[in-house]
Amino acid sequence: MNADNHDTMLIGLLERIAQQDAQALKALYDECAGKLYGLALRVVTQREFAEDVLQEAFLNIWKSAPGYSASLSPPMAWMGLIVRSRALDFLRRRAAERSHLTQEIDDVLADTLDGEGPTPMDTALASEQAWALNQCLSRLDNKQREVVNLAYIRDMSHSELATQLQLPLGTVKTWIRRGLDQLRACMARFA
Repeated sequence: MNADNHDTMLIGLLERIAQQDAQALKALYDECAGKLYGLALRVVTQREFAEDVLQEAFLNIWKSAPGYSASLSPPMAWMGLIVRSRALDFLRRRAAERSHLTQEIDDVLADTLDGEGPTPMDTALASEQAWALNQCLSRLDNKQREVVNLAYIRDMSHSELATQLQLPLGTVKTWIRRGLDQLRACMARFA
């Protein structure tokens, strides 16, 4: 079917739709839904949203058909404009819905930042630092890791460590010093 015949057929369907002919609407849908869906999909970019837009557009075509004038625009251009308008309206509604959600998040963040406790950024930074420390500790020799853990996590003195591990005090001090030197160097790479 050439373009003129196709336009003539669509104009005839739109004239019947203007008279509330549901079968004409179904025929128009069967003929044009694929192209109009493609247009909606290009605007809203998600299939389920494009389906909603297409449904709204055909409802709008049903209501607006009496006002269609073939002398002003070809039928596909007119319907394409309706689909594009519905798609843009859909995007505006979604943006308005999301701005409400964003406002709620902004309010929660403002309350969090005004509070005395740690901010989300502080928590994230502490988490990153804890991960880096864990990575660096895992690179230490087993003996050094054990001595550093006992000294700093359990807050044991050098002499308490020497007694518990049954090692000379000088050995414990050397292991702690070497372990801390390696931790400093390793943590510097994460900074």
